[in-house]
Formats: sequence, C-alpha cells, structure tokens
Amino acid sequence: MGAEGEKENIELDNGARTKDIGSSSNSVPSGKPAKMQHQHESEKSGKQDDGKHAVPFYKLFAFADSIDITLMILGTVGAIANGLALPLMTVLFGRLIQSFGGASDIHDVVHRVSKVALEYVYLAIGSGVASFLQVACWMAAGERQAARIRNLYLKTILRQEIAFFDKETNTGEVVERMSGDTVLIQDAMGEKVGKFIQLTSTFIGGFVVAFVQGWHLTLVMLATLPPLVVAGGVMSTVVSKMASRGQAAYGEAAVVVEQSIGSIRTVASFTGEKHAVNKYSKSLNSAYSSGVQEGLAAGLGLGTVMLFIFCGYSLGIWYGAKLILDKGYTGAKVINVIFAVLTGSLSLGEASPCMTAFAAGQAAAYKMFQTINRKPEIDAYDTRGMQPNDIQGDIEFRDVYFSYPARPDEQIFRGFSLIIENGMTVALVGESGSGKSTVISLIERFYDPQAGEVLIDGINIKEYQLRWLRGKIGLVSQEPVLFASSIRDNIVYGKDNATIEEIRAAAELANAAKFIDKMPQGIDTMVGEHGTQLSGGQKQRIAIARAILKNPRILLLDEATSALDAESEHIVQEALDRVMTNQTTVVVAHRLSTVRNADTIAVIHRGSLVEKGSHSELLKDPHGAYCKLIRLQEMNKESDDATGPDQDKSDIGDSGRHSSKILSFTRSISQGSSKGQSNRHSFQMALGVPVGIDIQANTRDQTDILETEVPPREQKEVPLRHLAYLNKPELPVFLLGSIAAIVDGIILPIFAILLSNVINTFYQPPHKLEKDSNFWSLMFLVFGVVSLLALPARSYFFAIAGSQLIRRIRLMTFEKVINMEIEWFDKPENSSGTIGARLSADAATVRRLVGDALALVVQNTASMVSGLLIAFLANWQLSLIILALIPLIGLNGYIQMKFVKGFSADAKMLYEEASQVANDAVGSIRTVASFSAEEKVIKLYNEKCEGPSRMGIRQGIISGIGFGISFFLLFCAYATSFYVGARLVEDGKTTFGKVFRVFFALSMAAIGISQSSSIAPDSSKAKSATASVFAILDRESKIDPSDDSGMTLETVKGDIGFQHVSFRYPTRPDVQIFQDLCLAIHAGKTVALVGASGCGKSTAISLLQRFYDPDSGQILLDGIEIQQFQLRWLRQQMGLVSQEPSLFNETIRANIAYGKEGQATEAEIIASAELANAHKFISSLQKGYDTLVGERGIQLSGGQKQRVAIARATVKDPKILLLDEATSALDAESERVVQDALDRVMINRTTIVIAHRLSTIKGAHVIAVVKNGMIIEKGKHETLINIKDGAYASLAALHSRASS
Repeated sequence: MGAEGEKENIELDNGARTKDIGSSSNSVPSGKPAKMQHQHESEKSGKQDDGKHAVPFYKLFAFADSIDITLMILGTVGAIANGLALPLMTVLFGRLIQSFGGASDIHDVVHRVSKVALEYVYLAIGSGVASFLQVACWMAAGERQAARIRNLYLKTILRQEIAFFDKETNTGEVVERMSGDTVLIQDAMGEKVGKFIQLTSTFIGGFVVAFVQGWHLTLVMLATLPPLVVAGGVMSTVVSKMASRGQAAYGEAAVVVEQSIGSIRTVASFTGEKHAVNKYSKSLNSAYSSGVQEGLAAGLGLGTVMLFIFCGYSLGIWYGAKLILDKGYTGAKVINVIFAVLTGSLSLGEASPCMTAFAAGQAAAYKMFQTINRKPEIDAYDTRGMQPNDIQGDIEFRDVYFSYPARPDEQIFRGFSLIIENGMTVALVGESGSGKSTVISLIERFYDPQAGEVLIDGINIKEYQLRWLRGKIGLVSQEPVLFASSIRDNIVYGKDNATIEEIRAAAELANAAKFIDKMPQGIDTMVGEHGTQLSGGQKQRIAIARAILKNPRILLLDEATSALDAESEHIVQEALDRVMTNQTTVVVAHRLSTVRNADTIAVIHRGSLVEKGSHSELLKDPHGAYCKLIRLQEMNKESDDATGPDQDKSDIGDSGRHSSKILSFTRSISQGSSKGQSNRHSFQMALGVPVGIDIQANTRDQTDILETEVPPREQKEVPLRHLAYLNKPELPVFLLGSIAAIVDGIILPIFAILLSNVINTFYQPPHKLEKDSNFWSLMFLVFGVVSLLALPARSYFFAIAGSQLIRRIRLMTFEKVINMEIEWFDKPENSSGTIGARLSADAATVRRLVGDALALVVQNTASMVSGLLIAFLANWQLSLIILALIPLIGLNGYIQMKFVKGFSADAKMLYEEASQVANDAVGSIRTVASFSAEEKVIKLYNEKCEGPSRMGIRQGIISGIGFGISFFLLFCAYATSFYVGARLVEDGKTTFGKVFRVFFALSMAAIGISQSSSIAPDSSKAKSATASVFAILDRESKIDPSDDSGMTLETVKGDIGFQHVSFRYPTRPDVQIFQDLCLAIHAGKTVALVGASGCGKSTAISLLQRFYDPDSGQILLDGIEIQQFQLRWLRQQMGLVSQEPSLFNETIRANIAYGKEGQATEAEIIASAELANAHKFISSLQKGYDTLVGERGIQLSGGQKQRVAIARATVKDPKILLLDEATSALDAESERVVQDALDRVMINRTTIVIAHRLSTIKGAHVIAVVKNGMIIEKGKHETLINIKDGAYASLAALHSRASS
C-alpha cells in the first residue's frame, strides 16, 4: 500500500542524518606504523585518506558472545518477518480494491470487505510481535558489543608503549574516539542492522508478490529500479564522505578545547581567552562548510529518489491501463503490482541511510580496531619473559644509542655506558636536557634504545617480563601525577589489595598522614583533575606514599624533592632514606648538595658520561665537569636552601629543624646501605603537567558538589524560544526553508487525490479509461519534478540554519567557558574531558533539533492540515470515524517519546564520568605504566560504564514495545476504516472512489504525525543537550575577563597592598587559607614569600591575578582596589612564571608570543628568549623556534620548558612579575643562568617571589614569612636572620648546616 511506502521514504530524512552524531572523531589515523618519523607530515596526509579505510562489515561483530549471537538471530528473524508484512499488505490491499470495485452487487461489498479486514488483523498481530523482536534484540546486542569494544580499546591504548603516545595520539583524541566513534560503531551494529534486514526482506518480498500478480507490468516497472538504486547509492556515498570531512574538521577544534581548558590558569594569566576563541572559531569554519554541503547533497539525493518514484507511478498507470484493455488484468491487480514494486524498490532507497551508518561505523571501527589489534613494541602484558624470584638490582647501560621516537633526529645518547651496582646509590647530575631523566625512562623500559642494551642483573631487560620488572622498580618523579579520585585510591596504585593499615603506614612514612587527616574527608578526600586540589608538597608526599607501598628493589628518584619546602623536604628525605636502605637507587638531582653523599656521582653532558666517582674523588680534578657545576652553585652560595616552617606546628618541634633538603638527602644516601628496612617506594609521574599553580590542598567533597550542582540542571527546562532566539539571524533562511518544507508536505496529500482518482479510473469504461489514465500519469510526472526542487531547497536551507546555529552555540559556549572564573574549573564536573564532550556532542544534538527536526515539523504540519482538508471535503462521516482511530497511532508515537525522554539525560552524564576516567589514565600513561595499574583503570572504567549500557538496553526494550504496538495499531486501524467504508457504500452514503480518497488523505496525514513523533528521541536528547548548553550560557562568570568595564591606568607604578585579606577556597570552605593577611609591596621592589608547603604562598599570587576574589579585605594596586580594574588589563600588567609551566602543543615561537596574545614581533620574541637565556638552546634544536613542544610541553626538558615560560612572561613587558617557584625544577647551571635572567628581568619591576630555596631570595628587598594564613615576620634577610629563634632564622640555620 502506497502510503506505507511513502512512510518508509520520509523516514529516509532522519536516517540520512545519522552522520552528525559523533561528528567529532579526530582525524589523525591512530595506527600508523611506529616507524613513521615525521609525524607532522604524516598527519597531514593522514587527514586525506581518512575516508578510504574501513573494516569489512562482519568484522564489527568480532567481539560478540553467545548471548549477543542469540539476540542477533532473534532480531534477524523478527526483521525478516516484519519486512514481509508490507508486501503481504499490498496483496490484501489489492483484494480490498477488488472487493469494492469488482463487486457485482452493492450488498455483497460488506461481506467481502469484512473477510479481508479480518486478515488485516492477523497481519497486525504478527507484525507487532516481529517488530518488537527486531528492535529490542538488535538494540540490546549493539549496546552490549559497543561496551565491549570501548573496553577493549581502552585496554589496548593503555598497553601501548610510551612512544605511541609521544607520536601517534593525544588524550583529546582518545576521549573523542571513546565517546564519538563508539557511538558510530554502535549505530552500525545495532538497530540499523535490523532495519536493513527488514528492508531487504521487504524488497525481495515485494518483487515476489509483483511477479506472481502480474509479470508483464512488473517487468516494465523494473525499468524504474536501476535509476532509483543508483540515486540512493550515490547519495549515501556522498553523504558519508561529507560526514567524515566534518568529523575531521571538528577534530581540530576538539584539541583546542582540551588544551585551553586543561591549562586554564595559563590562559587566564596571559589573557589568552581571545586567542583561544579565535583559534577555535577558525577550526569551526571548515566544519560549518562541510555541514552545509552535506545538507545539500542529502537533499539532492532525496529529491532525485522522489522524482524516480513518481516516474514509476506514472509509467505503471499508463502501462497498467493498456494491460487492462488488452490483457484482461483487473484494476486491483495493476494497483497491487504498482504498490508491490514501489514498496520493494522504496525499501532499497530507504536502506541508504543504513548503508551510511554502516559506512561511518566501518570507518570509525577501522581506526579503533587498528589500535585494538596493534601489537605494542614494548608490551607490559606479554606473559613471556623471565620472572626470577627476586632481582639483585645491578643495572648496566652498555653502549646505548638513543633518541626519542618523536624527535628521531636529535640523538640523546651516543654510546652511553654506566654501571650501577646493587644496593648502591648513584646520582646523575648534569645540565638540563643532558639526558638524566632519559636514563630513568630507559630503566623503566618506557623506551628501548636504538642500539646497545640496558641490563639488570646482567640480563638485558628485554628478557624479563615487563610487568614483573616494573613491579620491582619504584619511580618518584619531579611532577607527580595523581588521578582524579580519592587520596586512598591514589596511594593504592602502588599495590593492589593493600590493607588500610598498610596504606596508613605508607602515608606515615611519607610524612603525609598529618595533612591527610586535616582534610575534610581525610583519606577519602578527592584530589581533583591532575591533583590540582593539593599543594605541590602534598602531591609529592602522596606520590612517595604510593611508591613506598610498592616496596621496590630499584628506586628511581627523578628530582623527587625539588618541589618541597625545607621542612617537608627534610621529613620526606628521611622517609626516602628509610626506604632506600638496601635498594639500588638512582637519583637525578639538580642540586648538587642533595647528591653529595651518593656512593657514586655520574656527570652526564650532552648524552655521554663525562665523569664518575664519589663526591670527594671528583673534587680532586679542579677542571672536571663536576667542579664546574659546583662552582656554578657556589656562586649562589646557598643554592641548596629551603623555606618556611612546616604546616604542622608540632613538626617543627619534633624535627628539631634539621637540615635542609639537601643535607638530608645526602645523609639519606649515605645511610642507604646500612639500615635493613623493607623498602616500599616509588611513585611515578606522568606527562600530565598538573594544571596551574599549586592550589592549596583544595579538595572538595564531590558528593556535595554534585548534590548542589545537579538539581538545577534537572529543574531547568529550556524553552525552545531560547534556542530560536539564538537562531534569529537565520530567519530569512528559515522562511525560505519553511516554504520549501510546506510544498514538500502538501505533495503527499495531493498524491492521495491522484491515487484515489486512478483507482476510480481503472474501473471506468474503456475509452474513458484510456483518456483519464494518460492525464493522471502526466500529473504524477509534474509532481515528481516539484519534489525534485522542493526537497533539496528544504534540506539546504535548514542545513545552513542548523550549521550556523551549531557553530554559534559552540563558539558562544566556548567563549563563555573560557571566561569562567577559575573556581568553576575546580569543580569535577567541569574538567577538560567533560567540557570537550559537551561541546562536541551537545552542539551536534541541538543542531539536529533545529535543522532536521524543525524541517520535518513544518513539513508534517503541512501534510496534516492539507490531508484533513481533502478528507473532509470528500466525505465527512468516514473522515470522522477514521480520525477517531488516528489518535491511537498518535498516542503510540507519544508513548514512545515519553519513554525515550526519561533515559537520555542520565546515560549522557554517566558516559561523561567514564570518559573522564579514560582521559585521566591516558593523560598520565607513564604513571599507569610504571605502576602496572592498567587493570585498575579498566575496572574503574567498566564500573562507570555499567549504568549507561543497562540504560541503553532498557531503552531498546521499550522502543521495541512501542514499535510493535504502533505496527499493530496501524494495521488494525486500516481494517476498521475499510470495514466502515464498506458499510457507508452499502448505505449509499458515499462512493467507492471517495472511500479511498479519505483513506489515503488521512493515512498521509497520519504519516505526518507519526513522523513527528519518530523524531521524539532526537528532541528529548536535544532538550537535555540544550539544557546543558544553556546551563553554561546562562551562567554569569563571577570574575569575567571578557568584561571590558572597569578602569585602566595610563602608567602603573606597581605598588601592591594586601589589606586584612581573608580567604578560603570555595570548594573547601572549611579550610581557612588567609586570616587577616596584611602586606605592602612597594613599586620596583622584590618581595619574597616563604613558608611551609600549603600555607598559602601561591594563593597570594592567585588572588593578585584575581583567579579568586578574597572573602573579605582588599587587594590594592597603586592604591586602587583591583576589583575596580578591567580584568584583562590587570592581568596584562603581570607576568607569571609558575612552578610547572603549561605550554601549548604548538611551536616554541607561538608559545612565547602567547604572552602578548600572539601579537609579538619576531624581534620581541628573540629578545625575550635571550633575556630568559633560552635563545641558545632553541637555536640548537633542529627546527629552532618552529620546534613543536608536544602535548603539555612534553618534548622539552624541565629547564627548557621553564625558560620558554619565562620568555613568555616577559615578552609583554609586565610591570609586576610573579615568580612561583620559578627555578625549583632547574639544575645548577640552568638555574644560575635563569636566575641571572630573572635578575635582569626583575629590574624596575615589582616582583613577588615564592621560593623554597633561601639562596634564591636572599637579595629580596623584603622577605615575608607566611604561617597559618598570616604574615608572622617580615624584613630584609640581614634583619630577619638576627632575630633569635625567629622563623626565618631557624630556616637559615638549616642552610648553614647544610652547606657546611
């Protein structure tokens, strides 16, 4: 029956849109052979051949288990049965026509019709059951397998060797893959497959019926088939091509988001918001144009398909009339054949969106499966390999050649050899970038050397089983990476199933127990993304506890204490001493005093070992490399220094304030071999440079947050007019599109008039039959041409409107987000992973609501109104009765909409949590690898995914029930309406032609309604997406950099005053950071803040930059309260260099220019690089200033990053310089040079220095000691040092002891 056919065809509209679902999967093909050297060139070529790779379709189901297979078989049976329902229906329909038209006697009609009506009811029951099976089984199977693929993908990603992360992928991309691409794959293996099987069976069934009923006509009608198929095919390939282009385009934008939000403090400090927004906006333009082209292509394809359908009718009617005259066919047979052929061939056209989905799924799967099947070159899960009972811990490097895979042309080691005996402590010293940390990466086997070998106990480490080996090695690094979970979870990474006692003991040993107990939730306190809620020293101690818990044979300390202040360092150092007994220890340190007591000191220069021996031996050669390093440090006499009393008053008492870090480290090393004590140590750090400054232990109770934050999200139903308002500029486009949509909508009801007239014509006397059939077949052609024009127009205009909207929403949301106050980013639900997912998925969903759904609404309203009109004009009694049945169909659509609505929101939130887990793990892959914690991460990920996938299955069952009932009701309604029609004909109330006219007109209208309800799942998703977008758009930033109000000064002197400032972090209101802090800083002077870790030194800088506003009190600049200034101007007056600088994944040049919002000239860049003593090392790199620094600057050594950061801070020539531990990560030589650079830079500028080492601040004009949120002492070094038992004096005493 034609109406059914039509219905199929309109749905094509929705289907054709599947492509913008995950329109964000990134574009760099992830499985490139690791040999590809120049990654950047390869990326460019990679973008073009994105569309070409796909996996064979059956491979998508490679991960099915027996339950999935059973589900898929049931679903297939249901789909085949469901598909046959339509061809059977055309047969029944033919019999109906014959019952009406061919009835000899008007009274015979009712009897004959009621028999057929009963058959309709049987068909209804069968098709209801079949369609339930089809939808429910396939949806459940798809959801289950997609979950399994997600899981496998994460598993394999975590298994890859570190080089893979340096070169071939980045965190943003992995998260995109997991959230975007799996949706595409699930789409290709879920209900779409059921739909495809259903359509195929309709196709075959339709032609079987047609040939049985009348083969002459069928053969002629076949002529219309090839063009239909070709049109459908061409359309689907073009659309899928466009779709992958759109995805690639959005992929670039996703990276911008990840980077900007990941280092939001850097962006804020350097007023880089505009820069980020511009960059984002550029990358959105290409996504926009491909969206519009996609719409046009889809519309053209659809229009052509419609044209061919109308041509088919036209041909069938003309030739059918001939056959009735010559071959004795009946009218019913002709109609049956026409319908059967069209239903059959239409189902082929309908299949094209399924094909699109399959193609998109196969392309997405190609990259994912390629990763899943990738054999890592260094595989932690490889069970082969030796696992002796224990290792001694002798390490030897034999003639090692090595360069990082991401920079193969820069040789790090050329023939490097080094022997480390077991139980010894070996210290590696040398300037920054000389390859000290590389030694550690090679021992951990993060990389394999290109030539030569690394041996442990005389056996090449490649022979050992890797997980076992890493289990014996503990790593504590300079920037520890914590995962966004509780403190307890972070410590347990060291050892699975550790008891709470062991955890407590490890925390005690690492001197972390006291500060943990002070936290609001104690050991269950959340640490925030990358651990940003804790101060540097606190993070370091948790990391050490994590290492201690592991109890390793070989201990690798990469600058393990550089981020601590004296007091904590001293205690941590003692903890390390206890741990270091009878282990082989490799220490990398910049401060020579820390390594003085090592058994052996190895001096590394440019990747080769230049000297080795003990401290005293090396001193004998006054011209040796070691002596040179020592002399550099002597110049800053007390370069080993410390700061500040510790945060626990008691500590100060107990520890009798012994020596600075350095001394303690030295001691620790010397006692290393004597104390027999179980060693549990190591924590590893990964590439995640924790974002931003050391925010004081700013934890928060996540549950509270969620309770307070989420309810508003549920209450806020966003009215659609809000959305419409956003789309206002496109009004003219909308109007044009709506006109096209209305024309489109009216075509269907008019089609009803044509059809009913044709049926009538077939039962006319011969000469009239010939004349009329020619006229009607011509009319069909005319309408074909009309729809060829109207469809593309509708589709194109709405695509423009939709793509404009999606671009506008993404841009507005991003602009809003990047201008939020820093406090907002402290909340766990606003991490970079979550926001990235919101921008990519939500905007796409909203667009579906506006572009496609709106077009359908207009079109369907038009069909409805015109359908009702036509029906009531033909016969109002029958129209009323059929109209009474239509609500059944409408009701069913409504039920489906209601059900779907309940689930989409929660599932979305849940997957966001899961993607955050993946984001964390991939961002800190080195930590995960070092602790063999892959399984833990996967377990956590699976727990977070269980909820959403159950939801998905539940939704499948409910959609299935709705789908089944709708088919049942549809066929029952047909049966009733024909039965009533027969009664009316019998009573002479109407004629046979009019019965069909009413029936067709109302069916067409009903199709209109059910179509609108079929986009219900979309609108409910779009509603929750809109709500989440508007939740961001409607929120006013409390401290908004884009706000241009506020004053600016012509010239800034640089006087700063803190007056009675009290402050606590909003996320931890119970911890008071400042209480009534007063401090005046005079223009051009240097003030140093010292104090224990966690006492609020860095907070002072955050407040000055207005990352936060104080709770009470004022901060003044040149006597004016800083809240009165325009925020961006205020931040431009300050240059910030923090302890862990965040660099962006761009060239060095771009990173330096960033300090001036990207506007710096080449001369300024070079001048500031020279000032920061970075010019020399940059020029020595192969690409100079065009060297890419890698994700979070990972391609540069710590000292190099720091110097680039200093250049970035000084390029804008700020009046106020904020140095937060700016040199703690440097070795002696770089530190001296950087310190020189800073001294040069500090002239004539107001400078606030935070430092742990006193030598760095001796020259400060004022030194302020911060404790318990107030300043307890301030003055010059000379005065403070003479206060007996003063806080500063006791610190200084530590030093003199240390350097003696």
